[in-house]
Amino acid sequence: MTKLSDYALTSEAAEILGVSQNTIRTWAKDGKIPVHRNPANGYRLFKRSDLDKFLKSIERSASKPKRSK
Repeated sequence: MTKLSDYALTSEAAEILGVSQNTIRTWAKDGKIPVHRNPANGYRLFKRSDLDKFLKSIERSASKPKRSK
């Protein structure tokens, strides 16, 4: 069963990822991070496990050596 504690609000998601709330909103709109809506109030909710996956994907891409042209 999924609990509300499995989710983060926009402000908390921004803090976890180290970016602004507007960046989180943009990434959600662009489909980079899955977003859910609270049915009671419409607030954006981000699964903590999705945020962890996103962080790991960023870390992997940052650790890959860059190709020179």
